[in-house]
Amino acid sequence: MTSYFVICIASLLVAGLTMYSGFGLGTLLMPVFALFFPLELAVAATAVVHSANNIFKISLVGKFADRRLVLSFGVPALLAAFAGAAALGYVAQFGELATWSLGTRQATITPLKLAMGLLMLVFALCELLPRLRKLRIDQRWLVPGGLLSGFFGGFSGHQGALRSAFLTKVGISPQAFVGTNAVIGFMVDTARIATYAVIFTQTDSTRTIEAAQWPLVLAAILAAFAGVRLGRRFLTKVTMESIQTLTGALLLLIALTLSLGLL
Repeated sequence: MTSYFVICIASLLVAGLTMYSGFGLGTLLMPVFALFFPLELAVAATAVVHSANNIFKISLVGKFADRRLVLSFGVPALLAAFAGAAALGYVAQFGELATWSLGTRQATITPLKLAMGLLMLVFALCELLPRLRKLRIDQRWLVPGGLLSGFFGGFSGHQGALRSAFLTKVGISPQAFVGTNAVIGFMVDTARIATYAVIFTQTDSTRTIEAAQWPLVLAAILAAFAGVRLGRRFLTKVTMESIQTLTGALLLLIALTLSLGLL
């Protein structure tokens, strides 16, 4: 029962929190699943919860999505996600810069993780520093931003962080931000999961979530749904400034853990 309590509470809180930031569910929930599942199954279980949560969010807030942003930012992100997911096959060519241990956890720093961490650090400062927070992104940067977000989403699963960093700078309402984030996130997830499925069917890996583990995954999904509903209740009271602060804090957290090789 301990596993159900820990995972469900974590799923509820994280889903409610990331309702506003638009990213972070997978990053924050996966280590909790890893307490009770082998690492590869923890990643798979988190992906299932993440996908179900995105679909549920669209059913609640998808109507607020900005169609212009879905087309100008989301479609390029969708296309780039295929390329990013396919690039996973070449990840072995990136050598390790350093390794270190944190208790029983082995951390590996690679050029890709370090570059992504530094990129997210820049975006975090843009959200947290008062002078940079007021910056607005010109429309001509939406397509390149979508391509960048989608590629890294397909490659490493961190598409939400870069997407949110761009969308907080285009001058939309909190409702439109949450709705647009949900729709584009679902688009990119669909592209990368489809590509991963093709790649994985070409390997010899047969390890999957077992029947006895599915009730725990289902419980996490239902807890995440409850978190989204709880977050939606306060959506009209949330300001764009508070969303920027939350986005910046999560970006900073992910930037540090990526740069240190902990993700």
